[in-house]
Amino acid sequence: MTGGTGVTGGTGVTGGAVHAEEEQPLLVLRDVRIGLHERRGPVEIVRGVDLGVMAHEKVGIVGESGSGKSLTVLSVLRLLPDPPIRLLGGTVEYAGRDLTTMDERALASVRGAQISMIYQDPMTSLNPLLRVSTQIVETLTAHTTPKHDARRRCSEVLHQVGLTDPDRVAHAFPHELSGGMLQRVMIAMALAVSPRILIADEPTTALDVTIQRQILDLVGELHETTGMAVVWVTHDLGVIAQFVDRVVVMYAGRIVERATTEELFVRPVHPYTVALLGTLPREGAAHRSPLTQIGGQPPDPSRLGKGCPYRQRCPVAFDRCSEEEPPLLPAANGGVAACWRAEE
Repeated sequence: MTGGTGVTGGTGVTGGAVHAEEEQPLLVLRDVRIGLHERRGPVEIVRGVDLGVMAHEKVGIVGESGSGKSLTVLSVLRLLPDPPIRLLGGTVEYAGRDLTTMDERALASVRGAQISMIYQDPMTSLNPLLRVSTQIVETLTAHTTPKHDARRRCSEVLHQVGLTDPDRVAHAFPHELSGGMLQRVMIAMALAVSPRILIADEPTTALDVTIQRQILDLVGELHETTGMAVVWVTHDLGVIAQFVDRVVVMYAGRIVERATTEELFVRPVHPYTVALLGTLPREGAAHRSPLTQIGGQPPDPSRLGKGCPYRQRCPVAFDRCSEEEPPLLPAANGGVAACWRAEE
C-alpha cells in the first residue's frame, strides 16, 4: 500500500513480517464513512477512509483527539455507539468477507477469535464484579473452547503476558490489580483465542512511561511469536516511532498521510505530520525547555467548509488550499499525502 493510493498491493514490512508482492491485505477498509443522522441529514465524522493491513504487519494510526482514528477501528467489528454514531457507508473486509453485512452470529465468530481489541481503560472493559479467571474463561467458552481447556488456557495466557503470579491474578477482582497488570490482563484476554489481528486503541495512554515501555515490548514480543497483525492507535508519535512498520496519519476524519515509519520520520510530507513531529522532544534540548505546540485548534469534522481542513493552521497553504480539498497524492517519501505540495 505504501507508494500508492489504494488499499491493495505489495507492502514490505519488517520485524519478521512477510514480504510478498502478490499478498493481499488481511483487513481492508474501503471508503469507510462514519457519522450522525441528524434532521438535516447524515453528518460525516470519518470521511472516506481507505486502509489495508497485511498479515503479520504492525500499522500505527496517529492523530490528535477527534481525528476519527478510534471511530475508524471501532467500525471494524461494528462496535460503534449506535445510536448516535453509525457507519454511513463503505465496506470492511476481513479475509475477503464483508463484516459490514455479516449477520450477528457470523460476526460473533470473528470478534475475539479472529480480530481482538484492547482499550485505553481496562477498568471500563472488565466486569468489576467478576474475577479475572471467570472473564477469560467466558471469552474462551464463547468461542467453543471446552471449559476444562479454557481454565488451562487462562493460566497459559496470563503467564504469556508476563504476569509473574498468574494464579493470584486469575483469582483477583479487577480493583485488586494495578493499571499495568490490568492492561496485561486485557491483552491476555484478547490473545486467549489466538486472533490473527490485534487492534489496540490507545492502550498505554493512562500508564506511566515505564509500564508503557513494558506493554510495548510485550506486544512486540507477542507479535513476533504469534505472527498476528497489530493495529496500534495513538496520539503519541514517540510510541509509533519505536513500534510499527507503517504509519497512517489522520486529521479531521480522513487519512492525510501514509508511509513507512522510517520514511515518515525522515521525510514527512504533509504539513500536519511535520507539525506533529515538531512537538516531540529534541535530543540535546535544554532541560524542561517548552515543547513546540501546533497552533490553532482542530476543526469539527462535522462542520467543514470547502478546501483543505488544515489550511488555517498550515504555514505553507496557498490559494488552492482554500478552494479544493486535496486527495491522497503520491508523495516525495514514497507514500501518499493529502496535500497539493505532496510531490515537492
